[in-house]
Formats: sequence, C-alpha cells, structure tokens
Amino acid sequence: MPTRLAYLDDPLTLEFTAHITGKTVLPDGRRAVVLDATYFYPTGGGQEHDTGTLGDARVTDVVTNDAGDVLHIVDREVNGDALPARIDRARRFAFIQHHSGQHLLSQAFEHELDLETVAVNINIDSASTLDLNTNAISAENLARVENFANVIIYQDRAIKSYWVSEANITSVPLRRPPKVTGQIRIVEIDQLDYSACGGTHCPRTGMIGVLKILKTERRNDKTRIYFAAGTRALEFFQQYQTIVTQVGLSFSTGPEGIVAALERQRDELRAAQTALAQFEEARLHNHTRELIAHAESLDALNLIVADEGERAAQAVRAIASALQNEPGIVAVLVTRAGGKLGVAVACAADTGVNANALIRALLADIAGRGGGDAKLAQGGGAASEEQIRALLASVKTRVAELRQRPDLPGF
Repeated sequence: MPTRLAYLDDPLTLEFTAHITGKTVLPDGRRAVVLDATYFYPTGGGQEHDTGTLGDARVTDVVTNDAGDVLHIVDREVNGDALPARIDRARRFAFIQHHSGQHLLSQAFEHELDLETVAVNINIDSASTLDLNTNAISAENLARVENFANVIIYQDRAIKSYWVSEANITSVPLRRPPKVTGQIRIVEIDQLDYSACGGTHCPRTGMIGVLKILKTERRNDKTRIYFAAGTRALEFFQQYQTIVTQVGLSFSTGPEGIVAALERQRDELRAAQTALAQFEEARLHNHTRELIAHAESLDALNLIVADEGERAAQAVRAIASALQNEPGIVAVLVTRAGGKLGVAVACAADTGVNANALIRALLADIAGRGGGDAKLAQGGGAASEEQIRALLASVKTRVAELRQRPDLPGF
C-alpha cells in the first residue's frame, strides 16, 4: 500500500514513531526509507520537503515515487523496524506560514483587485513569490491588498481541510480549478478562500502572524509578487530596521529624516559632478593647447605623437576630436587604459592625411583593429611596451607614405 500521508490531517505533529516498511538505494546512490505512514512532507505543489531525523539518521530529502510511496532520503543506514522520528520545527513552521499566507494573499488580490494567481513558489530561505495576470499594480493597491490580508490574519479564522469527490467539486467555490481528479482535498480559509491543495497549512490564520509584500517585478505580461510571512517576515523587518538605523546614523538623523538627507546628498553629488566635469573639460583643453604648442614641424605639417599613459580612452578621444579641427595638425595619441593599447588619430582636413588610413597602417604590425573617417579614427589591440615604442617611432614614416599616396583614402 502507498504511504499514508498523516501530515494531511495533522500538520503540527513533529515527533512520531516511524514504522519502516521498506528500504531502497536510488540510482544516484542515496539511501531511502519507506514508512507505513509519515508526517514528513514530500516536495510538491510549490512547497519543498521537510527535513529531520529517523533514529540517528538525518533525513535530507523527501520525495514521492510513481507507486505513491514516500521516500525518506537518509544520510546513513537505518537499522530496526520502528524508530523515533522528528521533523525540523523551524522549517515546517516557516512552510505552513508561507503556504497558508500564499493562499490568503492570492485570495486578497482576487477579492480586492480581481487579479488571478497563475503561479506560486513557496520559499523560506528567500522571499516566496506569486505571479499575477497583470503587468502593473500601483503602490496604493498593493497596500490595500496587504492590509486586507493582515485583517484576516488578526481575525484568527479557521483554516480547515476536507475531501470532496470529483462529482461534487462544483459545489465548492474554488479560486482555481483543481489539477487532480477523484477525491480532491480542499483547504478552506473560513468562508473566504477555497483551494484544492495537498500542502501543509496553519490551523488558523492567526498562526500566519503577519504578511508583508516585499517587492514586485514585471515578468513579461505578468507581475511577480515577493512576500514573507510569520517568522521570516519578522526577520525581514529586523534586517530592514538594522539597515535603516545604520543609514540614519551615518546621516546623523532618524529613519524619518533619511529620505531628505539622501535628497540633499544627491543634489550635492550632482553639483560636485558638474564642477568636476567642468574642471576636467578645462584640464583637457589646456592639455590640448600644450600638445599643439609642442607639435613637431614636418613638411608643412604639425605632427603630434603623444603617449597619454593610462588616461581614459574617452578623454583621449575628446582630445583627438578637438585636434582634428586645428589647421595643419596630424596627431597620434596612445593610451594603456584598462591594460590594453588604445590609439586615437586626428588629421586636419588641410593635411592631406587620412586618419582612417593612418590608424590602419599603424595597427597592422600588432594585428590591431580600428577605423573611423578621414579626420578622426580610433582603435587598439594587445601590444607589448616594445611594440608600442615601435608604433610611436613609425608615425613619421607612415605619415610620409600616406602623403605620397593620396589615392589611398582609407585602405
């Protein structure tokens, strides 16, 4: 006979005498024990399995096989026919709070906003979730749903389960059609929610403790709701309070003053960023003028060959962009930002040198890549210090070659 699922009738029994009816070894090598009846919940219906002990063996997983047997995965050999069994209380308690809380929250969304729950995932190590058939919910409506659910918790309504035949299932106002046939287990939150469910639940809504919506997330045309219940919700509250208190202390204010303090800091940061950008712009302008002042005269050209060290590629491009409009200028600037060679080339229109052709010629020896237009080009590649020195030393030769071949606009 299949294992009798004693947890369906009594989810609060956490210690019992286990009577072993079979043992097996799974294909992955794990040992499994079958009992005549069990209070251990096997993974299913969006809820994970219980853990605990059978004698001195640790129960690490619980699953159901095709024959309806509940397999208790244990970490060692189990001896004897009858053993004391114990279910981990904190884990079970968290699951019944969240599973009951999910039923209540789903009904709250339907009752208040006419939104259907299309998927659920019961978690206890992270926030549980439910997905709704909408792509957006306002903060006001979230608060409305949350308040409704917590009022039901405070009313301490009964949560009961019973069986209904498939032939009579239409007499039950189910929130969603059942996925099973035959005898169907109904979990009812007194005169509010009716769900076909095989999970473990609190006997009364008061045991849920509290429900808190933590955040929402859009998933295509659905909205995912992250929530916590009971002891896990308390842990979230405590964590948030610790964070808020620490942030408040860093701003020398209480929780009520954090938003205003952050807004002031945001405004100050924006002003500082604006000032810094203006300073950097002025600094780059002065550096550009200095490069022009020290340009080498080369056959009616003003040649600039500069090693910009680890200056950011964006800044080097800004310098090159300014140099392209300076009469007679041909400039080659190199940088090592991020550990990679970067090259920027600027050629004024009156020089007869094509920036795109020049950068391709310079990068050919290191198999680098780059491109641009006649006045401005940019590229780079992997290069040793010796190769970088050779590249810089070859600029005059490459420029002379290109001036002799004006029919090569850009390779």
